[in-house]
Amino acid sequence: MTQNLLLAFYGDDFTGSTDAMEALTLKGYRTVLFLEPPTSEMINQFEGLSCVGVAGTSRAKNGSGLVAELRPIMEKLSDIGAKVVHYKTCSTFDSSPETGSIGAAIKVTLDYFPQQSTVPLLVGAPALGRFTLFGNHFAKMNEEVHRLDRHPVMSCHPVTPMDEADLRLHLKKQIDADIALVNILELEREIEEVREVYNEKLKQKPDVILFDVLDDERLYKSGKLIWDNAEKNPYVVGSSGVEYALTQVWEKEGFSANREEGKNVQAVENILVVSGSASVVTENQIRTAINSGFHGFKIPPELLVSKEWKTPLLDEVVEYLQKGESVVLYTALGPNDKNISVTRNLLKEHGITNPGEYIGNKLGIMTEYLTTMSSLKRVVIAGGDTSGFVAGAMGIYGLEMLLSVSPGAPLCKVYSDNREKEGMEIALKGGQFGSPDYFLKVRDAKTVE
Repeated sequence: MTQNLLLAFYGDDFTGSTDAMEALTLKGYRTVLFLEPPTSEMINQFEGLSCVGVAGTSRAKNGSGLVAELRPIMEKLSDIGAKVVHYKTCSTFDSSPETGSIGAAIKVTLDYFPQQSTVPLLVGAPALGRFTLFGNHFAKMNEEVHRLDRHPVMSCHPVTPMDEADLRLHLKKQIDADIALVNILELEREIEEVREVYNEKLKQKPDVILFDVLDDERLYKSGKLIWDNAEKNPYVVGSSGVEYALTQVWEKEGFSANREEGKNVQAVENILVVSGSASVVTENQIRTAINSGFHGFKIPPELLVSKEWKTPLLDEVVEYLQKGESVVLYTALGPNDKNISVTRNLLKEHGITNPGEYIGNKLGIMTEYLTTMSSLKRVVIAGGDTSGFVAGAMGIYGLEMLLSVSPGAPLCKVYSDNREKEGMEIALKGGQFGSPDYFLKVRDAKTVE
């Protein structure tokens, strides 16, 4: 590679990947997010890159599917020449032994870093309302901070419910590992003392070493330890807290940011929102949008399993979009929607064992059709698992952040070999991100003149 990359990351879902890209871009480090491992030619067409990412879908995959996705990607990322390689997880760490196993991912990816015996793990991200204290993880929702196993959304996630707040215990369900902790009291000390503590723990050669995170001061200390040990331990696992930590370190150590001139973004007349999310946060966003004039269409479960997807429902959606109206197309309205159980049962009857991937691909086909028929400029995809499959179906190969609409869910520019999609604007939103009026904010998003 001809560019001097500070960081390369793989995101285990698309919305989490754009979250990491946002954390880097806001600090001025030009970052492009690819949908597959980039070649030298792909990287070198973007001047002044500091970081590259690859957006994946491993969070929605089971054992063999997860391994099949990760091996070719991590083989290339480990050889890309970046100083740090990051396996980016969701900031709520939701995963299980069966689906999106972070433990299995660690086991697989370490094969490509044979010199490394201990993996740093940093999940807290104060900017996103995510905190880790004495190994236990907390997440903010509606200005209230909840322990993860008591979080109103994550504790009852339909695929990977978080019933354990201690990240060490949660991870041990997925991998047989010795997990050490740099706790919040140890991080209170001066950086040299913290370094001594960290080095002593590394001498014990734990498989994983977790950092507590409460605020930016201690986040910086964790990032400093990760960066200073990157030559021996270049591989790190965790949320976009890793990016927030490292950018603090880079700024203080004089690694210049390749700041670009301001991007010119204009508000649009209408947008299409496609949602595969069942979270209460997305439910509120859908309701707010519909109450504000968006046209809402719930996808019948039967349509998701049908081979005939070009139905009168989609024709009606196209009509509204062509008239300049905004539309929300969604699979469920919140976690208690009866469509969820009906869809799950229908998929089981049809022998479909990976519902997230299957539904995402189906929504991708629909989104590709709707955007082509209506010549839309801007689209929102809601749902971490959904977003990756939809983007893949649309023929997108890269994304770059345009505007920060809401922390963790920016508006991005599309790079595509499809001339109709090149330059389109897309926002990929995880289930837990965004204010109730997020969809309206995306429609109206523009640079300040």
